[in-house]
Amino acid sequence: MDDVSQNQAVVFSNRLKKRYKHLSRWARRVGTTCFRIYDRDVPELPFTVEVYGSNLVVAAHMRPEEAASQTRRDWVDTMVSAAARALSVQPDNVYLKTRTPQKGNSQYERLRASGRRIEVVESNLRFIVNVSDYLDTGLFLDHRDTRSMIRDTSVGKSVLNLFCYTGSFSVHAAAGGATSVTSVDLSNTYLAWAEENMSLNGLFDDHTTFVRADVAEYLRECLERKKRFDIIILDPPTFSNSKKMDGTLDILRDHPALINTCLRLLSRDGFVLFSTNHRKFRLRLDEIESRDVTDITNTTIPADFRDRKIHKSFIVRRDANQEPTGTTAQKARAPRDRPASVRPDRSNTKNTRSRRSEHPKARQSPRP
Repeated sequence: MDDVSQNQAVVFSNRLKKRYKHLSRWARRVGTTCFRIYDRDVPELPFTVEVYGSNLVVAAHMRPEEAASQTRRDWVDTMVSAAARALSVQPDNVYLKTRTPQKGNSQYERLRASGRRIEVVESNLRFIVNVSDYLDTGLFLDHRDTRSMIRDTSVGKSVLNLFCYTGSFSVHAAAGGATSVTSVDLSNTYLAWAEENMSLNGLFDDHTTFVRADVAEYLRECLERKKRFDIIILDPPTFSNSKKMDGTLDILRDHPALINTCLRLLSRDGFVLFSTNHRKFRLRLDEIESRDVTDITNTTIPADFRDRKIHKSFIVRRDANQEPTGTTAQKARAPRDRPASVRPDRSNTKNTRSRRSEHPKARQSPRP
């Protein structure tokens, strides 16, 4: 190791120790075992480092030509080893990801099949993450505060989670006392994962529905049936050209149409939570069929993220003169209390099943 690399390893180690000491106390207080401790704090050390229980996920941010350089890869390995030593993490529990500019669906493609799936806790709710096989773990930590907001506003509400991924928003909504939670995604893999997360928290029951469908098609059918929802969560990928879809999804191009369709499905006092992680996103406000739009980005980025552009979030409501498309009414259930600790008790979830949707593509995955 040359002198420059050695000095960088020392700087990196010291920064990680300091941040971990500070954030681990905060994490215990809020009932969370997964958080970010380094967010490209030093420009010469372009890493993000996240803690998942006793595991460390390190992402090296590189240009394609850097990723192809053996010298650069050796330097990255040196820094990752320094991080493991600094935090006393076993080498087998350290997972290195290389992040280069993404195209299409590559962010969601499987990188390997080692299957390192572990259980973590967020706000005293339990989730399964995969720290080894994908570029992302299955739980976007930058939306921790956004999920808490949904949990706090879901009591007595009907919630629709579009592009639901692994269902973390759905779990928070159900824990908050939503009357119904409908989760829609085109991926069987992610729907099964979402069901597992719901079951893990004892919330997999007749209030929860999982639908495998193209979101645009599902929204059209909801309009035809005059369904409505109190809360619609719209957090789509920036781009998708999945063969299962009709056409492609480009969030810069398509977000006005998506938001407007969701607005037509809202109850009178409902809202759409729209979010995107596109770095160059600009909301085309003149094409949105409502003037009641609030940028909540600054209130949704957690304290452990230095990158204040990690995502953008908006609350969109119907204008006062807009009428809802239909009506739904269900009995509210009590919100789940936030316990001081989470106990792995699955006795009440072993034989539960989700409520089947009226949508022809609604599905129930086999219990994991």
